Amino acid sequence: MQDKSFSPPRQTAFAARYEAQKIAFGPVVFQCIRYAWKRGMLQALADAGATGMSVTELAAGGQWSEYALKLVLETCLSAGAVQLQGGRYVLDKVGYCVLTDKITQINLDFNHDVCYLGLYDLDKSLDQEKPLGLKALGDWSTLYEGMSQLPEPAKSSWFAFDHHYSDTSFPQILPDVFATGPRRVMDIGANTGKFTLAALGYSAEAELHLVDLPRQLAVAEQNLQAAGLRERAHLHAVDLLDADKPLPAGMDLIWMSQFLSCFSEAAIATILQRAAAALAPGGQVLIMDTFWDRQQYDIASYCLINTSPYFTAMASGNSKIYESTDYIRLAEAAGLRLLTARDGIGYCHSLLRFAHAGAAGV
Repeated sequence: MQDKSFSPPRQTAFAARYEAQKIAFGPVVFQCIRYAWKRGMLQALADAGATGMSVTELAAGGQWSEYALKLVLETCLSAGAVQLQGGRYVLDKVGYCVLTDKITQINLDFNHDVCYLGLYDLDKSLDQEKPLGLKALGDWSTLYEGMSQLPEPAKSSWFAFDHHYSDTSFPQILPDVFATGPRRVMDIGANTGKFTLAALGYSAEAELHLVDLPRQLAVAEQNLQAAGLRERAHLHAVDLLDADKPLPAGMDLIWMSQFLSCFSEAAIATILQRAAAALAPGGQVLIMDTFWDRQQYDIASYCLINTSPYFTAMASGNSKIYESTDYIRLAEAAGLRLLTARDGIGYCHSLLRFAHAGAAGV
């Protein structure tokens, strides 16, 4: 584990106390900033430019009451989203990011629509290592069982969160995936089939073996049929939590993307053991994931670390965003060795390439 601190050097006690108050009132600020964004207050200030608008002017349109404007914009002021100049509110840099930055908006929607209510039960979820907050969305033992049945807007926000990060990475890694010329490729945790579709479109010779729960495979199959690529895809319904269920054997390459973070370390160990057993001679395992210890910027590490409580309260109860050293350690215990590691893929992904411990490298 690396040494790490997010505190500014030589932080004073007074400054630390101010930061602590931001934590204490964090949920309040979150909701008010979100309201100002969703209800158009931030956009109105952006349209007004450097001259800004007074509360009276903002209220004149009838969209918001003066009470709502004062309450919400004062919180926005305290968070640095707006400035108050001569009795007029002006959009500040933080507010501009909320209004225009896609990642910020996706993270806001994800935390509000998917996580917010369920995180109330984070303490119980941690104590029992079960996603007890999931009841806010539906009656499933894990979120993955109910993925295709999530209510709106949680469903759209979840997929927007998942796909926005992975979609920026897939185009960059396909040359890595096919660097060894694999013909039989297994996509573990195939979900809606986005990687499989990209891989089949990239290689005319490859056949993809999709492994996931039945409901996810049903969605993937529809997408494959719509793309005219169903013939080169093979579906394998497997509950990866069942350590006795083997994976299809003879694979030239096994792919896992943003998948192992859905499981506990004990479950990851069994998945990697089965993946190692499913490799053909000379086969390799490629794992693309978001590791907070391999990020160039603190902003990425911050977002990744604070995604982990979602896994606890909502998804599985016992998984998280891991450090890369965790995966490497578990892979080595499964008889694999790390060949290469590539960082800086998409927004925050890294690609780990493994082979059998005695095999040659790429």
